Amino acid sequence: MSVYQPTEGQHGEEKSGRNCVLQGIGLPLYYFSKAEKDSGCSSEKIEPQSTFLDRLLKEWDDRKVRGLFHHDVNAYETKILSGDYGFILQLIEGRDLKKRPTEFRIDRVLQPFDGKKFNFTKIAQAEMLFRFEESENDESGFFENTPIAASESPNVIAINVHIDWLLLLVSPIGYGHVLLIPRILDCLPQRLDEQSLLLALYVAREAETPYFRVAYNSLGAFATINHLHFQVFYLVGVFPVEKAPTQRIMTLASGVEIFQLSHYPVRGLVFGGGSNLEDLSIAVSIACIFLQDNDIPYNVIISDAGKQIFLLLQCYAEKRTRGEVNQEFLEMQINPAAWELGGYMVVKRRKDYQETSEDTLWRFLDEEASVSAERFKEINDCILSTLSDKIVERNMKREDDHKC
Repeated sequence: MSVYQPTEGQHGEEKSGRNCVLQGIGLPLYYFSKAEKDSGCSSEKIEPQSTFLDRLLKEWDDRKVRGLFHHDVNAYETKILSGDYGFILQLIEGRDLKKRPTEFRIDRVLQPFDGKKFNFTKIAQAEMLFRFEESENDESGFFENTPIAASESPNVIAINVHIDWLLLLVSPIGYGHVLLIPRILDCLPQRLDEQSLLLALYVAREAETPYFRVAYNSLGAFATINHLHFQVFYLVGVFPVEKAPTQRIMTLASGVEIFQLSHYPVRGLVFGGGSNLEDLSIAVSIACIFLQDNDIPYNVIISDAGKQIFLLLQCYAEKRTRGEVNQEFLEMQINPAAWELGGYMVVKRRKDYQETSEDTLWRFLDEEASVSAERFKEINDCILSTLSDKIVERNMKREDDHKC
């Protein structure tokens, strides 16, 4: 059970986020440099080597020992299904069976923040692992305890929070599953922009391993809390989507390359290349902003230490609302957020765990979760056109600034 309890004023007058538990306390601080690290993330690098990842896992283990998690992740049954892609199947019996209805509309990808509903300013200090902030020089490191000034809105790494019926439960799906909450006290809605995406890329980079992934779920694509956050997950192994073949469709002037997934059940784009993480952040955020401004749900998976970004398009929540999902898949109760679209599936019934095959999951993703091939082509054409226009605009503005 969560240590979260309703506070005075929660069910009445809305409280300001800056009156949350962070006021007047100190948190450990990891500070990072924007300077590019040496490339060299390799699939052979299995054990955590970075200061960042080592500390994150130690803090996560500490919260587990202290009994802050609702489930014991070591008790979960997990297997890799036979097949070309090796979909990962995990059994968490009963998870989400009593989950309360989503507190916001599923047909609007952008919605205003509502402080009366659950948000991350209401989690307990014990659920926060540490801050993640840019350093004032080119160094990275860790401070055990840093005070939070009244004017600050820190980026926070916290253990994963799962909303359940009447209770707030802390429920990771696996080892090292945490949240990144940018500028927590600014109470930003679940809306991706260039700076928040860049922060997520730095988190992925600091882990220095291809097995540490960061994901984003938009509203309408199974984000469950309308307060800006990313999912973070450490899993030694290759996700099925990372095995999928791709076809290059565009190269930007910055060197960022854009690929299309060519044989995978979820339609989507893959971004890579560029001279730095800022280049990637600019390109991907332009695409994401187009999608959310046009109420198109999407999911993002950042992999390979921030050097590869998958942008996946889905329509499952909309189809389910319209009653268009096959009963077979409704009964499986899979909520296809980013991890699921990437091939890491959580099921709640032992029957599904025992009987589900890669072919079953392929059909679920292809026929129910993903947008159709026709719809993807339409959206993709708009994304590429928007990218071309926005990049030109940015370059013209940069030239004008230099003239000034």
